[in-house]
Amino acid sequence: MDRQDKKLKISANAKSHIPCLLQLFREYGYDGATLAKISEATGLGKASLYHHFPGGKEQMVEAVLDFLEDWVEENIARPLQSDGEASTRLQRMCDRISELYENGEQPCLLAILLMGSARDLFHAKVSLRLRGWIEAIAAVLIEAGTSEILAKQRAENAIIAIQGSLILSRGLDDPTIFQRTIQEIPDNLCQGL
Repeated sequence: MDRQDKKLKISANAKSHIPCLLQLFREYGYDGATLAKISEATGLGKASLYHHFPGGKEQMVEAVLDFLEDWVEENIARPLQSDGEASTRLQRMCDRISELYENGEQPCLLAILLMGSARDLFHAKVSLRLRGWIEAIAAVLIEAGTSEILAKQRAENAIIAIQGSLILSRGLDDPTIFQRTIQEIPDNLCQGL
């Protein structure tokens, strides 16, 4: 069974609400995004929400994660796997990451899903996605001549830098911290290549 077969089957109407759900879960977290808030933001009554998402909030988050996985595949994974210089591919990744986090104005949903009751529900999926991201970055560095150990360490450091700068940017209300960090990542990853 391939990845597409494992994805939730949801209606086109339900899919149209995923960007709104993403924003709600980013803003309020899993526990704070109540059905009342979701209903108000989407314009769907609670009965309609359960019609589109019979599994409730958990299924809504699953749909958002599937949406993000598709976005990451298209905008990050494929460009990293393409031909070209490592620095160019990594710069493209950083440009897309900046887009995803709106230049440091938006938090990372994966980090948010590791808090509260969501951790037990989504930890395995978050871990899988983070590992995939690390492996994709490391593969570019290995291809460019970096040892496997150093490539993995640098990839982990890049994710630490991205996530840490998102937290610091939000905590200090200063997205330039994220913007500076994301600009430095390709050079830091490719140092000595």
